[in-house]
Parts: sequence; structure tokens; C-alpha cells
Amino acid sequence: MHENAVAANHSSEDSTMNKIENSSGSGDMITLPVIMTESTCCVPAQTVPDALTRLNQAFVTGSISTTAGKLPRVSSALSWQDHWGSIKARWGVGRMDYAIDPGLYALGNPDNNSSVLVTANYKMSFDRLREALPGRDAWILVLDTKGINVWCAAGKGTFGTDELIKKIESSRLNDIVSHRKLIIPQLGAPGVAAHKVKQVSGFKVYYGPIRAKDVAAYLDAGLKAGSEMRIMTFPLNERIVLIPIELIETIKPFLIIAPILFLLGGIGGPAGFWANAFNYGLFAVVAFLAAILGGVVINPLLLPHLPGRAFSIKGFSIGIVIALILLYLRNINLQAWPGRIEALAWLLIIPAISAYLAMNFTGTSTYTSLSGVKKEMRWALPLQISAGICGLFIWITSLLIA
Repeated sequence: MHENAVAANHSSEDSTMNKIENSSGSGDMITLPVIMTESTCCVPAQTVPDALTRLNQAFVTGSISTTAGKLPRVSSALSWQDHWGSIKARWGVGRMDYAIDPGLYALGNPDNNSSVLVTANYKMSFDRLREALPGRDAWILVLDTKGINVWCAAGKGTFGTDELIKKIESSRLNDIVSHRKLIIPQLGAPGVAAHKVKQVSGFKVYYGPIRAKDVAAYLDAGLKAGSEMRIMTFPLNERIVLIPIELIETIKPFLIIAPILFLLGGIGGPAGFWANAFNYGLFAVVAFLAAILGGVVINPLLLPHLPGRAFSIKGFSIGIVIALILLYLRNINLQAWPGRIEALAWLLIIPAISAYLAMNFTGTSTYTSLSGVKKEMRWALPLQISAGICGLFIWITSLLIA
């Protein structure tokens, strides 16, 4: 998910569709539905108040006294610890624990007329929002999304109607501000039934711009977003920042599987065990690594330019190219059956791995919808698994008859 987009999120009040632009330069536009149907959740008759948000969190700069008690005050200037925390989260270090206390925070020195902005308790989402508002005074209402960013949390249901109403009540927001306006991240719109929030809490929901950097302009315009604020792009820099965590997650199984492939390569061939291992096994390790890099590095870099709409097709196309290049460099003897069988094996294995890993980006891009992802997985996963398993058995067969 793009963290600089999760603080100010998805869908205008007077539109049920969002425009999303392929920012590769092609100018292609697609639309995704925003679910604004009535929530089926049941709001409890009485909400038990949460404990006050802790004042001793590392990023808290002080406190502010309110009718609800002392609340933490934060700054729009991020510290080096904040930046370092983001870098570590990008690389998967402590990512699942990169969360802050849910509740109400004071940005600057807000009063009862200050705007109320809603975000998730994933710290990177919180940081992007406050960083975009230098010199501003506002209240930031943080929902308990279990450390998940707004877009993903809205899909999972944790950034939703129930949680929003609960935080309004437990923070005693109606006693702290005199107005009844909430600015909800637009990417969180699928999880929030605005009419239900209004009915239960009295607060009217407004949807901010797509990106946190536009929130200040949105506030200055009287809570009105220009058309460019409603267009979701997925440019190169946003695709690049997704690579590290995906790469880290795939390197872990690589370190386990690579030695196995290397040793398996030694079981066949005309030479001795170690000579065969360094011939067939080492090539298998290189091919496996190349397939991983194709799915988690080349795929996001070239995403708008790859054929097909389905991510599995994009990854498959990368895998085919990688397989052909590696087989050309290996100079396999296609005149003999062992060489033909080995080539067939890698033409199945490499594209299958690249296609599978490419699908990891479906939940982070603007190219697909939830229903589209589910549909793709139903037909793509069985094919990928079948191709990978068949390729592995064919490769072992090629070793035995070499």
C-alpha cells in the first residue's frame, strides 16, 4: 500500500466511482467502485471508554488539557527516529509492530473549532498525515486498525464504521470540538458507512483528497477537493518503495531452497557429484534467484509496460523472457533429449515463480479490485503450482537421464 496516500483517502461524497490513473505516462484511466452501502454491523448501545492515549510514546512532544483529560501533543516535524522507523518498516523490520496507540492526538495547539482528521494507527500513515500539515492546528483521531494502513484496513474491516463510532465516543470528541465534521481518508471510504456514522454519533463524514500532501490545500478550500485530488496514481517512485519488503520476504525461503536445489543438481549428469552440482545445481540456484528478482523487482519497475491486466500474466511474461535469456547463456544442447527436457523444465519453473510473486503486488496497486484479485487467484494459482511442480519433476528427470 502507498503510505503517502493512506492518510487522505478514497471517494467523494457525491460520487460512487473513483478515477484511477496509470501514471506510467499512458494516461489510461480505470474506475473502481467505492462501497457506500449500509453497514451490517451492530453498534453497541453503550461503549466502554478506552484508556487515555499514552503521553510517553516516543514521538509525543507534550500534552494538551481538554475536557476529556490530558491528550498527547505531536509535531508536524518528524524526528530522525520517525524516519528510521519508516526505513526499517520498509525493509520488514518490526513492520507488524509499527503501530501507535489509537485515540485522539493534538497536532500543534488545536481548539474546539479545529478540524478533526481520521487515520489508522499504522505509524507511517500517522506520520505522513502530520508531516503534511506544518504550522497547522488540528485534531487527529487514530482508529485501531491493528497496525494496518488505511487502504488495507478498510478492506479488512478494521478501518470501519464501528471502530470510528467507538473512537468518537471513547475520546469524548463531541465534548472537545464544537463542530460535527470528520475528515476521513478517501482510501478508507469502502469501510465507512457515512450515514451510519451521522445517525449514531452526529458527526458528518467528509472525504479528503487521495494524498496526504493535498490535505492542507483541501482544508484551505473549505473541505473541497479539486479533480486532481481525486485521481490515484501509481508512479515509479511509489512502486520502488514496495520492493524491499517483498524482496526480504522472498529471500528467506530462497536461503532454504537454494542449497536443496544445488545438492539435487549433483544426483545426475555425466560427471561426479560435485561437478554435477556446480553444473546443474548452481544453474538451478541462479535460475531460482532470477525468477525471484523478476517477480519482486522487475515486475514493479516495469509494471505499466508489461502485457496483460492480470498480475500473473505480467509476471509470467517476465519469467518467459528470463528463462529464454538464461537458457541461451547456458547453451543447452537441444539436439539431445536431456537438454530438451531440462529446457522445458526451466520454461515451466521460472515463469511460474515470477508469476506467483508478481501477484503479491495486487493489493498494493491501483490496477486491480478485490473481486478481480480473487478471480485471478482462482485460475492463476492452480496453474502456477502445477507448472512449478511439473517443472521440478521434469528437471530431476533430465538429471537422471543426462
